[in-house]
Amino acid sequence: MLTISINYILSLTCIIFFIGLIGIVLNRKNILIIIMSIELLLLAVNLNFAAFSIYLDDMIGQIFILFVLTIAATESAIGLAVITVFYRLKNSIQLDPIRKKITKKV
Repeated sequence: MLTISINYILSLTCIIFFIGLIGIVLNRKNILIIIMSIELLLLAVNLNFAAFSIYLDDMIGQIFILFVLTIAATESAIGLAVITVFYRLKNSIQLDPIRKKITKKV
């Protein structure tokens, strides 16, 4: 049986987490890419919970995974609904028009 060290799993989750973080920081124009980057962050956290749950032989990490998956599913559903409504109104999903309105009010 093939065994994988926890160091490999943790390094993989760090890479996935930083890819999601870079996606949020560098791309601030497209709402859809920001939502996908948030999903990558949550995936990395879930993999960490699973790895430590297996490593420590504890079920609490797997229970947390269920909660995080529920939150991620709701976040995606609400985010996609907002994007759909915004696209119907503006025919674009770029964040520049929203930012201009916010900065004018402040």
